[in-house]
Amino acid sequence: MERIWAPWRTVYIGKHKEKGCIFCEKLHSTEDEANYVLLRGQETFVLLNLYPYTNGHLLIAPNRHVGELMELTEGELLELGKMTQRVVSLLRAAFNPDGFNIGVNLGKIAGAGVPGHFHIHVVPRWAGDTNFMPVLGDVRVISEALDTTYRKLKEALAGEKA
Repeated sequence: MERIWAPWRTVYIGKHKEKGCIFCEKLHSTEDEANYVLLRGQETFVLLNLYPYTNGHLLIAPNRHVGELMELTEGELLELGKMTQRVVSLLRAAFNPDGFNIGVNLGKIAGAGVPGHFHIHVVPRWAGDTNFMPVLGDVRVISEALDTTYRKLKEALAGEKA
């Protein structure tokens, strides 16, 4: 049997589930780099997914703890859309993906890992980025550590403002 080594992921193995909302905890912390919070807007914020499907998998969430699409205000909806546009441009600059999956999982049965706090997934995609591993091994191979991905995106953000 061959092995795939990803020792940087050991920090997530056996980690107990927090009782509070992970989005709210990260939003109210001042340690953006440690929490992989990339951007903060007036009504939304962006962070790296700790369990990414591909490098650069980002999450966009409203600052307000709200779980249902229909409960979002007009301002939150507008900023969620504008932030989605911004991170797509940012991901293009940092990683040059061939395409994107952008979506929402509403409710636990639909796959929402955090059903109580609405969020949008932005997943960069490349030709050939998936292989037999998710099908046969029920695993994903991510080729880059989150710290490296975060640094690249922060550098692309700095270039965006220039």
